[in-house]
Amino acid sequence: MVKPKTEEEIELLRENAILVSKTLAEVGKRVAPGVTTAELNRVAETFIRDNGAIPSFLGYEGFPAAICASVNDVVVHGFPSDYVLKEGDIFTADIGTFYKGYNGDSAYTFPVGEVDPETRKLLDVTKASLYKGIEAAVAGNRTGDIGHAVQSYAESFGFSIVRELEGHGLGKEMHEAPGVPNYGKPGSGARLTDGMVICIEPMINAGSRGVYLARNGWAVHTSDHKNAAHFELTVVVRKGKAEQLSTFDFIEKEQL
Repeated sequence: MVKPKTEEEIELLRENAILVSKTLAEVGKRVAPGVTTAELNRVAETFIRDNGAIPSFLGYEGFPAAICASVNDVVVHGFPSDYVLKEGDIFTADIGTFYKGYNGDSAYTFPVGEVDPETRKLLDVTKASLYKGIEAAVAGNRTGDIGHAVQSYAESFGFSIVRELEGHGLGKEMHEAPGVPNYGKPGSGARLTDGMVICIEPMINAGSRGVYLARNGWAVHTSDHKNAAHFELTVVVRKGKAEQLSTFDFIEKEQL
């Protein structure tokens, strides 16, 4: 059994979640053609540190940056670099914080300038599938109910689910039980209990579901080199309806 978080712990996780959400928005303000992913990494690290927190990804099992910066066919765990974003790219920022002994974790895939209609559809469907998963994150359900909600929605649009990677619990450690796959059968997997804090994070491919690991041992690419999108939010399992801790509101206010 996964031990639920106390309300005091949830409040500390909420502080991290809001900081991560604001950091993503700061990064999003600067996502544009001509900007390097290394510069976006610097923006995120500066903002996190200026708010009294630590970028939890930096140094995690040797990861060399404050954010995962994944472009186009990189599903997750891309390294920030001198790559210059160009019109029509998509850029995923996955960001973690460590503050007051607890972690924050959230991700968002940004369009770079104008993207083609199929790419726009991939982003919209992936984000919507996340909210479908959140709807299933209620006490008494199981992780398979979340995975089924994500999978059935995304696949109905002809997209595919990455199966080698999944969401996770969150607390004092960045990755805690239970694992939260983005596919599954209703009624399968770990039981969800009130107060459990989890990260739900659909990783959806435009083409086939196949992926491979880059030579650097981190970046995960789509096997067919078609685009992939990734959205992640932190929620508390509750009775009746999940409670979101992180939010995309700060990002989407900037986009208006």
